Amino acid sequence: MAGIHFTFDNFKELLSLNMGISQRLDENRAESFTLLYCSFEGIAQDIVDTCLSEILRTSDAIVNDGSDYFFILPYTDKYGAEIVKKMFDDFFAQHLGAFLLAYPADGEDAVTLMSNMQDSTSTFLKNDLHCLDKFTRSY
Repeated sequence: MAGIHFTFDNFKELLSLNMGISQRLDENRAESFTLLYCSFEGIAQDIVDTCLSEILRTSDAIVNDGSDYFFILPYTDKYGAEIVKKMFDDFFAQHLGAFLLAYPADGEDAVTLMSNMQDSTSTFLKNDLHCLDKFTRSY
């Protein structure tokens, strides 16, 4: 088991792809996928890599900007994403800063989902996630 890692520059397109797949295959538009954010700040990269390879499925997508990690968990509702988050906490034996949003309930497009993630992490985790600025700013 291991998630597939994508470059951070492709994050918006990766979200859009998953939304398109969900629209095509999920007629009832339930929680088609969950976007999970976790901060792995202060944790060595080799340990993070080991954790991800042990916990994530091959259908899960990973993007990161430094220690800020985002996981797209297809066909996983918020309850299922909470289980993944708890597995991370247990692996590191500490509570990680994390937040999750579900598509389409928490955003109908990639920009809205990212904006909601930015707002939520700023409010609840006091983490501004400036790495998402280039995807959420309108020009």
